[in-house]
Amino acid sequence: MNLAELETSTKATVTAVDAAELLGVDRRTVSRGIADGTIPSIRVGRRVLIPRVRLLHMLTGQPEPAEQAA
Repeated sequence: MNLAELETSTKATVTAVDAAELLGVDRRTVSRGIADGTIPSIRVGRRVLIPRVRLLHMLTGQPEPAEQAA
């Protein structure tokens, strides 16, 4: 996965493996980032996933859009 694929993807999340490939680091480095809170993540059952939009904003330095009130 590269930054262009991350930007155009329609998936809500990416895996730690995808994030590691994107960042050019080992999967264990991503796991440590998730554990220490520097990489955003959500847990779905036993899986730990990374929200695509939050990761994209983290990498590009752009502020995340505010959540819309219901």
